[in-house]
Amino acid sequence: MEKAKVYFTKDLSPEGLVKIYKALGVELPGKVAVKLHSGEDGNQNYVKPEFVKDIIEYVNGTVVECNTAYEGARNTTEKHVELMEKHGWSKNFDVDIMDADGPDKVLDIPNGKIIKENYVGKNIDNYDSMLVLSHFKGHPMGGYGGALKQLSIGVASSYGKAYIHGAGNAEGNMFETEQLSFLESMADAAESVVKYFNGNTAYINMMCNMSVDCDCCAVAEDPCMKDIGVLASLDPIAIDQVCIDMVTNSDDPGRDHLLERINSRHGVHTIEAAAKLGYGTREYELISID
Repeated sequence: MEKAKVYFTKDLSPEGLVKIYKALGVELPGKVAVKLHSGEDGNQNYVKPEFVKDIIEYVNGTVVECNTAYEGARNTTEKHVELMEKHGWSKNFDVDIMDADGPDKVLDIPNGKIIKENYVGKNIDNYDSMLVLSHFKGHPMGGYGGALKQLSIGVASSYGKAYIHGAGNAEGNMFETEQLSFLESMADAAESVVKYFNGNTAYINMMCNMSVDCDCCAVAEDPCMKDIGVLASLDPIAIDQVCIDMVTNSDDPGRDHLLERINSRHGVHTIEAAAKLGYGTREYELISID
């Protein structure tokens, strides 16, 4: 497999997001879903609507989310809609909670190592392409959150999230699953979404506000590293690998704290498992557009 092209800019601005998307040289066709993290109520680190407004308008996208599988402000459609309004998403964009109404859409994963099907919000059928806007940071369970997590847990319905967390068992305690099986389930699920859109996906990772905690945490640690920049690629595996490498190679004093979170949860294993499935590569060419 050829090396994937990953573009990088230090320009962490609304204009920088549009600039790096243009560097990809693609135009996402039809109706564009923009998958991002709406931010749990109380979280201070999530990327705000004002920051991504220009890029969402540039692709004429609809902000899409799915309900969570745990208690909080986003585990029912009614509460999630309220939070979308509170956080300013609904004011700025068309918003679609894709699993607001059942039944879920089931995507087959014939080559999945752990799970063979993925449950996603049925409204995914309304879209022809997807722009995945990921805030790169740590995560209490996955080690880190990036493009692969957005594709898997992010696009999964509430039931689907529990199914992935439970490595195929949505009924048990999803927080007690064997760790590598959970990570491999995420890699499996991400493949099904990539294949669903059949090449009509693009990925932007924003390396800012990098806390060890995810935007899903109502109480999260403040960022521990300085902002790095923005990356874009057509390969979800390569773009996450670059982010991991940039953290690893950083001389920022907060680097070790973030790496401890990533490594203690075996976070890179999601990338390893995804690469084995073959829908991307860990080998990349990094192209700076500054």
